[in-house]
Amino acid sequence: MKRNKLALSLAGLLLGPAAGVAFAQSAPAAAPLDQQTPAQQQQAAPAPSNAKQLQTITVTGSALPRVDTETPSPVTVITAQDIARSGFTTVSDVVRAVSADNSGTIPPSFYAGFAAGSAGVALRGLTVNSTLVLIDGKRAASYPLVDDGIRSFVDLQTIPLAAVERIEVLKDGASSIYGSDAIAGVVNVILKPSFQGVQGSAEVGNSQHGGGFHKNATLVAGMGDLDTDHYNVYFSAEWEQDQPIRLRDRDYPFNSQNLTGIGGPDLRVGNPLNTNGSTIGTVAPATLGTPGNLLTGVATGPFQPLRPCTDGTQAVTVPGTGPGTGTYCAQDNAYQYGFAQQYTNRGGLYARYTFKFNDTTRAYASLSYYESQLHANGTPSQIQSGVPNNTDTITLPPGNPSNPFPGQYALINYAFGDIPTATDTDTHNLRAVLDLQGTFGDWNYEASVAGNRQWMQYTNLGLISYQGLLNAITNGTYNFANPASNSASVRNSVSPPDIANNHADMDVFDFSVNRELFDLAGGPAGFASGVQFRHEAQLQQELNPGGIYQGLGDTFITGARNVSGIYAEFDAPLLENLEMDASGRFDHYPRVGNNFSPKVGLKWKPFDWVALRATYSKGFRAPQFGESAGSFSAGFVNSSVEGQGAPASFLAAHGNSNYVTIPYALEEGSAGNPNLKPEKSQSFTAGLVIQPVSWLNASIDYYNIRKSNVIVPADPGVALLNYYQTGTVLPGYTMQFDTPDPLHPTAPLRPVFVGADYINGNWLKTTGVDLDLQAHFTFGNGITYISELQGTQIFEWKEDVAGEVESYVGTQGPYNLSSGAGTPRTRANWANTVEYGPFSLTATIYFTSKEYESAEDVTGTVKCFDALGPNGGPLAGNCTMSSFTYGNLVGSYKFNDHITFTASVDNVTDRKPPIDPLNYAANLYNPTYDFAGIVGRFWNVGVKVKF
Repeated sequence: MKRNKLALSLAGLLLGPAAGVAFAQSAPAAAPLDQQTPAQQQQAAPAPSNAKQLQTITVTGSALPRVDTETPSPVTVITAQDIARSGFTTVSDVVRAVSADNSGTIPPSFYAGFAAGSAGVALRGLTVNSTLVLIDGKRAASYPLVDDGIRSFVDLQTIPLAAVERIEVLKDGASSIYGSDAIAGVVNVILKPSFQGVQGSAEVGNSQHGGGFHKNATLVAGMGDLDTDHYNVYFSAEWEQDQPIRLRDRDYPFNSQNLTGIGGPDLRVGNPLNTNGSTIGTVAPATLGTPGNLLTGVATGPFQPLRPCTDGTQAVTVPGTGPGTGTYCAQDNAYQYGFAQQYTNRGGLYARYTFKFNDTTRAYASLSYYESQLHANGTPSQIQSGVPNNTDTITLPPGNPSNPFPGQYALINYAFGDIPTATDTDTHNLRAVLDLQGTFGDWNYEASVAGNRQWMQYTNLGLISYQGLLNAITNGTYNFANPASNSASVRNSVSPPDIANNHADMDVFDFSVNRELFDLAGGPAGFASGVQFRHEAQLQQELNPGGIYQGLGDTFITGARNVSGIYAEFDAPLLENLEMDASGRFDHYPRVGNNFSPKVGLKWKPFDWVALRATYSKGFRAPQFGESAGSFSAGFVNSSVEGQGAPASFLAAHGNSNYVTIPYALEEGSAGNPNLKPEKSQSFTAGLVIQPVSWLNASIDYYNIRKSNVIVPADPGVALLNYYQTGTVLPGYTMQFDTPDPLHPTAPLRPVFVGADYINGNWLKTTGVDLDLQAHFTFGNGITYISELQGTQIFEWKEDVAGEVESYVGTQGPYNLSSGAGTPRTRANWANTVEYGPFSLTATIYFTSKEYESAEDVTGTVKCFDALGPNGGPLAGNCTMSSFTYGNLVGSYKFNDHITFTASVDNVTDRKPPIDPLNYAANLYNPTYDFAGIVGRFWNVGVKVKF
C-alpha cells in the first residue's frame, strides 16, 4: 500500500464517525519526527538519522537513557498540556480516564467501600494491586485502607497534580525492572524537575441540577537557572473542595428505592416482612421463641407504627388481621439520605531544590505533604441485622417505655434516625526524597533515598453497638417512640464512635548504573543495572473489634518486611532497523522466597515510517499484607436468594416470599493464608507503529496476560449453590444463617455469612488490543486542529477458580471485586482540539460499552443475576446495562502573556447514566464508569496567571 493511501485511510478512520469509540488522554498529536519532543516520540516511529544529537531520557519500563524514546513496550504519555485540555484537576481523574483501566479500578465515589476516600487504577482489569504506581520512578506508600480488605495500592488522590510534568503509562508487564506488582503495567507520575517564575490558577464550578459546588486553586513558583545559577528551587501548592450532591436532586429512578415506576419492586425500608425499619418504626405483639432471650421474638398479631407516619414517610397497609399484616411507614432512604457525591477537601504542598555541580552531576531534595478529607453521610442504622449478632427478631420487653402492648413483648423494626451516620477519613501523606545523579568514568549512576508515610484517622459514626443496644432495650433508656427526647449520652451509649488510626510506610534505597558497552551495526549497545532495598509496613486497625458493631464488616491488616532486589538490562541495536532489549530482576521476599523475572523485547523498522514491536515477559506479585497470616476481612454484597441461584424447590418452600426474592445484606469473609504462593504471570505484546506522513501516526498493540497461582477469596457462589441444593456446608467454608422466614418459619434458612481462607486459584487470562490514532493539522488561516482517538478492546477475561472457569468480559463480574462495576469490553475516547490565535477548544467524547447483568463469581452460573423486574425477571432491559457515551468541552482564551481565562462544560448533553440494578456502590447506576451521568451537566470557569 502506498503511504498516501494509507494516510488517507487512517485519516478517514480518525475523522469519520466513531460509533461506540472514544478513549483516554495520551501523547500529544504528531509533529514531524525530527521536531518531536521525547513525549511525542513515544507514539511515533523514531527518527533514523540525527538521533545521536538529541537529548536522552529514561522511559518508564527501561533503566537505560535513550535517544529513541519508543521502546519495544507500549507507553502512553500524558503531558501537562494534555491534562490542561482534558479539564481534569486531579491525578485520579487523569489516570482513570486511560482506556486500559478496567474492572477493579477504585472510583472516588465508592464511599461505602473498604478503601473509602481513595482512588486507584487497575490496568487490564487485573485489580489495583497488579498495577504499580511510581512517583518519579520511585515507589510510594500504600493507602492506609486496603481495597476489599485485601489489596494494598497507591491512592492517586494524594499525588500533587500542580507539580506534574507528565504521566507515563506503561501498558506491559515490568517486573523485570520494578519487581512485584507490575504485572499489568506501571503508572509513573513524573514531577517537574525545575521551574522558574510564578504560575497560578483558580476555578469554580457547579452542577446544573444542584449540588457539587467545586473550588480549585493552584500555585507554582520557582527561581534559579541550573545552567547559570547552578540551582533551582520551586514549590507548588494546590487545594480542591467539592460539595455533596444529593440524590433527591437527581431524576427518577436514581433518586428512589421505589422502583415500581419502572416495573421493579418497592425497596423502601419500613416493611417488617423485609426485616428492616423506618425512622418511625413498627411494633407487633409477640412472644419469645426462647424464654428470656429478647432476640427470639415471634409475632402474635399485626404490626403498627410507633408514631404517626411523618418525616417523609408514607403509611402502607398489608391487609389482614394476623401476624405479617398491619400498617408500616415506608421510607425512601435513597431520596431522603442518599448522596451521589460526598464532601471532600484536599490540599497539599510540594517543594524541590536542585543543585547542579557540573555538566554531569546534579542532586535534588524534595519534600511533599498532602492531606485529603472525606465526610460521607450514610443512611440511618437499622436495629435489625443478621451479623455479627442476629437481631432480626429482637423484641422490647413488657414495661419498656416504647412498648405499647401491656404485659406483652413487642417485636420491633426501627432505624435510628436521631443518630447521624457518617464515615470520615482524614489522610496525611508525607514524602521526602534525596537523589544524586552523575558520572564516574564511563558509567552514569543514580543513587536515591525515599521515605514515604501515610497515616489516617478513620471514623465511623452512627453504628449500633450490640451490647449498648441490649442495655438500652433492657433498661428502657432509649425512647424508640419519641427519639427526639433521647439525650446525647443515651445516643452515645447505643452508638459510640468507631475510630481507627491506620498507617502505611515505604522507605526505599535505589542505586543504578548504566553505560555504553560497544558498537554494533545499529549503534552502541547499552547496559544498566541496579539494586533496591526497601522497607514496607502497614497497619489497619481492626474495623469492628470483637464484633462490637452491628451490620459492620471487619478488617484487620498488619505486616512489615524488608525486600531486596537486583536487576540488569541490556539493549542491543543489532542493525540500524532492528533493536533487541533484554532485562531481568531477582527479588527476595521474607517468608515468600526468591523470584526471577525476565523480559525480552524486539523492535524492527522495515521502513522509516513503520515500526514493529513485541515483548515477552514473566512477572510476579508477592502476597500482600492483607492476604497473609494474621489478617482478615469481611464485607457485604446486596443480593437475593433467588439472585444467588437458589433452585426453584428452595424458593417454593418459602412461597416465593420477600425472604427469598428481595435483596438483603450478605456478608462474605476471607482470612489470610500463610501457605499462599506468589502470583506468577506470563505476558506477550505485539504492536505496529506507523507514520505515513508527518501529520498522522497510529499504533495498535495486542496484549496477552496469563496469571497463575492467582490469589483470590474462595468462591462464595460455589458454597451458596451447594447449600441451596444439598443443605450442607462445603468443607473449608464457614456459614451463618438468618432467623426463619416469618411467613414460612419451617422453611430452610437463608445464609447471612459465608467465608473461607484466601486461596491460590489456578489461572487468569486476559487478552485485548489498544488502538491509538493521532492527527495534527495546521491550516494557512492560522487554525490548528489536533485529533486523538484511543481505545481498548478486551477479547477475553476469564479465570479458573478451583476448576471452575468463569468468564467476565462484557458482564457485571467479577462482582465481588471492589465496587462490583464489571468488565466492559470496550473503553475509549476521542479528543478534538481547535486552536486559533488566543482561542483553544477541546471536545472529548468518552465511551464505555454495555455489560450483561451476570455475576458468575457469586452465582456460579452465567444466567442473569438481575431479578428485580416483573416475575423475578431482569429490571434492566434484556438483562443488560446499556453503554454510556458522554462529551466534555474545555475552552481557553489567552488574554495576554500573563492571563488566560478558562471554561468547561462536563457532560454537555446532560446524558443520564444507564440503569444498573446490580451495582452496590450506588443506587441503580454504575459510579465507576458512569459517574458523569449522575452528576449531569456541570460547568467550570477559571483564570490562569503566569509571570
